[in-house]
Amino acid sequence: MTDNESNKKKDILSLSLSELEEYIQKLGEKKFRAKQIFCWLHQKRAESFESMSDLSKPLRERLSEECFINYPVIERKLASKKDGTLKYLYRLYDGNYVETVFMEYKTGMSICLSTQVGCKMGCRFCASAIAGYVRDLLPSEILGQIYKTEKDTGKKVSSIVLMGIGEPLDNFDNVMRFLELVSAPEGTGLSLRHVTLSTCGIVPRINELAERKLGITLSISLHAPDNKSRSEIMPVNRTYNINELISAARRYFEITGRRITYEYAVIDGVNSDDASAGKLAELIGKSGSHVNLIPVNSVKEREYRSSRRSAEEFAAKLAKKGINATVRRTLGSDIEAACGQLRREASECMNEVKDN
Repeated sequence: MTDNESNKKKDILSLSLSELEEYIQKLGEKKFRAKQIFCWLHQKRAESFESMSDLSKPLRERLSEECFINYPVIERKLASKKDGTLKYLYRLYDGNYVETVFMEYKTGMSICLSTQVGCKMGCRFCASAIAGYVRDLLPSEILGQIYKTEKDTGKKVSSIVLMGIGEPLDNFDNVMRFLELVSAPEGTGLSLRHVTLSTCGIVPRINELAERKLGITLSISLHAPDNKSRSEIMPVNRTYNINELISAARRYFEITGRRITYEYAVIDGVNSDDASAGKLAELIGKSGSHVNLIPVNSVKEREYRSSRRSAEEFAAKLAKKGINATVRRTLGSDIEAACGQLRREASECMNEVKDN
């Protein structure tokens, strides 16, 4: 389906059940038909209206004329030889690309989803922003990453991480609709307690998320222990400083009772010394929060470097100060693990074709 064609049709996969009921009744159909269609879309994962066999042929034809099922296409798939992690490059209906990572743990299957095409945040150690921000993903396009990956692997997702390309809270309304759809009892029915949302720190949206009391786990991309160093590597800190961010995180915990995780990319010579450990310990205190240390991904356009050893040494420094920290298990290290690299390469190839 082309971009122009989709703009003329209804994105039915993004509709809530109540919206679908309203639409179906406007077509002159009984209300219960909406639940049948919702089941086809979100349980049976139908990719065409023709396959919805318990609907009348005239209704299926009407739906085909007025709606589209917004599924992504697998453009490229990489499989780790080390641990079986899968990385997908998905092509969207308008020719843009996003990435999805499918990981296997002892506790089940986890999927890392993108929420935007590109990113506005401009974090200096991240590959996602290099190719630039293009647009927000629709709820259907976030869902579609799960549905298509489950179909391809034959395995059921048990937990979701919104930590791929894009800033989830910068696409707030679409992400909230996605969460509504993925947890709908008539659909996938996933408990939102199995969802982690990672944000670089859009404070007003963190406060709004807290008030919704959805039960999701909040992960704060901190990556530096003070305003000066954080503003240098994360421009968002110039708008919402680290003190405002920590206050919002604590408020989230107070309202929801859900423990905060602080993500901290250990960067050699930038944020990994004794002074940084001391500042970080003082900043978050012994509040029960957890620090997840990450050896920074190597990106060819960025000068930042790290190693697992550096992260482990920093964890030891924090432990001496009473801070609970672990080094994230690295999955898929042999399949271009840094978010955004596959999308950037695909976008560059697409631009080359257009130029020629």
